[in-house]
Amino acid sequence: MLSELSTLLDAEPADASRDDFLHAILDENVLGKPTVTTRRRAARMLRELYALRQDVPLFRALTHFWKKDLAGRPLLALLCAVARDPILRITAKAVLSAKVGDAVDKSALEETITHAAPGHLAHSTVQKIARNTASTWTQSGHLKGRSVKRRSRPAPTPAAVAYALLLGYLAGASGQMLLDTFWTRLLDAPKDQLASLAAEASTRGWIAYRQAGQVVEIRFPELLTPEELEVRRGQD
Repeated sequence: MLSELSTLLDAEPADASRDDFLHAILDENVLGKPTVTTRRRAARMLRELYALRQDVPLFRALTHFWKKDLAGRPLLALLCAVARDPILRITAKAVLSAKVGDAVDKSALEETITHAAPGHLAHSTVQKIARNTASTWTQSGHLKGRSVKRRSRPAPTPAAVAYALLLGYLAGASGQMLLDTFWTRLLDAPKDQLASLAAEASTRGWIAYRQAGQVVEIRFPELLTPEELEVRRGQD
């Protein structure tokens, strides 16, 4: 729902509350949906994928970057959605394991989904999920094409790298390990490029990145509250 998310976040201030977002969707119809039912469906799906709550670090960090790095929006949206949607997360393997230029058809996605949840989803549901996730990976830059989807390489930006590093940090990684987590692998970029973009994000004041030889220190004072940082430190 990249288009809907972009429209919503462009229409509301970065510190808008969930009630503000829901009012914009349901009452002001900023998404231009034709019926009340489709407005409610859009609101539900946006809540599920992105939370739309400032007390959720993933969403607050997303809005922090949204208007600062326009080119990074597709990957920012993907990272947040993958973090919150287990089915989308499952399909990452089918996409990332393909080589650039290889065809990635819906059957590969369907097989991955079925293998992860054997017997739990009707075939028609699996087909729909495969279509939707193929569209998602196309919007993020991992796939290209219409009738035939082929593996392509996304274009990570400083904000997307900073956000992926934050996700890795919240998942328990630190230091040098942050450059090699599931979240940074979603960006599909070599480690030296990730380090360069992390350094650029640090220059912009989004994260604190420092490297001395093989020692890497990455902190997130602008993205997490003191309370959230304290909770994360307690996990080390």
